[in-house]
Amino acid sequence: MAEILFIKHAAQLITVEGHTATPAKKQAMNKITVIENGAVLVKDGRIVDVGETSAIEAKYPEWIAHAKQINATNKTVTPGLIDPHTHLVHAGTRENEYAMRLQGKTYMDIMNAGGGIHATTRATQEASFEQLYEESKARLDKFLLYGVTTVEAKSGYGLSLEHEIKQLEVAKKLQQDHHIDIVSTFMGAHAIPLADKNNPERFVEEVVNEMIPEVARRGLATFNDVFCERGVFTPKQSRRILEAGKEHGLIPKIHADEIEPYAGAELAAEVGAISADHLLRASDQGIEQMAERDVIGVLLPGTAFFLMAEFAEARKMIDRGVAVALSTDANPGSSPTLSLPFIMNLGCLKMGMTPEEVLTATTINAAHAIGRADTIGSLEKGKQADITIFDVPNYLTLSYQYGMNHVDTVIKKGVPVVVGKQFQ
Repeated sequence: MAEILFIKHAAQLITVEGHTATPAKKQAMNKITVIENGAVLVKDGRIVDVGETSAIEAKYPEWIAHAKQINATNKTVTPGLIDPHTHLVHAGTRENEYAMRLQGKTYMDIMNAGGGIHATTRATQEASFEQLYEESKARLDKFLLYGVTTVEAKSGYGLSLEHEIKQLEVAKKLQQDHHIDIVSTFMGAHAIPLADKNNPERFVEEVVNEMIPEVARRGLATFNDVFCERGVFTPKQSRRILEAGKEHGLIPKIHADEIEPYAGAELAAEVGAISADHLLRASDQGIEQMAERDVIGVLLPGTAFFLMAEFAEARKMIDRGVAVALSTDANPGSSPTLSLPFIMNLGCLKMGMTPEEVLTATTINAAHAIGRADTIGSLEKGKQADITIFDVPNYLTLSYQYGMNHVDTVIKKGVPVVVGKQFQ
């Protein structure tokens, strides 16, 4: 018999509908569609219908009679949250560097001294597959408790073919085992290995000629990312790496203009990247080109918050036509958080976004940033039933009360996997 789920009497049901074909831009980011006393009917993991509770009950009485029912009275129902930029698979933590930065050291000071990404690379290279799997699974569990149903996961702490493959294989195994869906990105070009510090071109050759072809051959990633930043990869090197990925079927992404203006946003537009991420110091020209070429801006306010840096200009980007998504950038060095709801708080409080815009940015626009908007990101007929229920009476409370986890229930592919804040 078909598995049927009926969520009813939601104080507010937020559908974020109407943006599946193209991401929401400008004023469209505020159009989230709120249904009071809302309901969702799910069959075999797919959404059958959404609407006001009495209307759905009248339309499908026989199905509802056999359905598992969830009463969402005084609660807010949204699409499952989506995190489109994480460094999920790694070993170790870097709290010692946090203390150093509080004493005045910069992120690049620490990295150039062998810390930063290099410290996590050493820990990840030394870790077994099993250790990486268990540490990353624990992080996924926490993501789920925060209402996240899909994440993007980057490699990039291997910096060699063997260890990059190890990271991606861990992500693949987690995708098979965990409730959360994982979309993988190859990011071998995350840093120049210390051994190649004086000869970065040798490492670029390795990424282009060895790593990318093998990752593509094994089918371990959908996207190819690069850290385009002074002292890491130049725009010329970044272009070569991204174009090489395209030749092997990997869609470009780019860490752009995080620490200083470096033409990363412009490069994203020129190579046809699906997204440019960070953008704290993106130029006006770069923002305009991203808008023209439909490059999604994935903003990571947790990184600016943790590094005590200026925040990306989300308001300017949205007003100029860039489709904006939000993400944790979960990583051990510059954004050690797994709370996407807190990132939503920062979007409002530190980047001038509206509560409606941050919901759009963590649902349908985030889905577009990882190429999954046809199946997830909104509550619409036919889509996968990924749903988060918050124990608040309206969506405004989600961005009003900060540092709190309001998630009550998480539904993945029509199955309740968190109920009453507890794993099922």
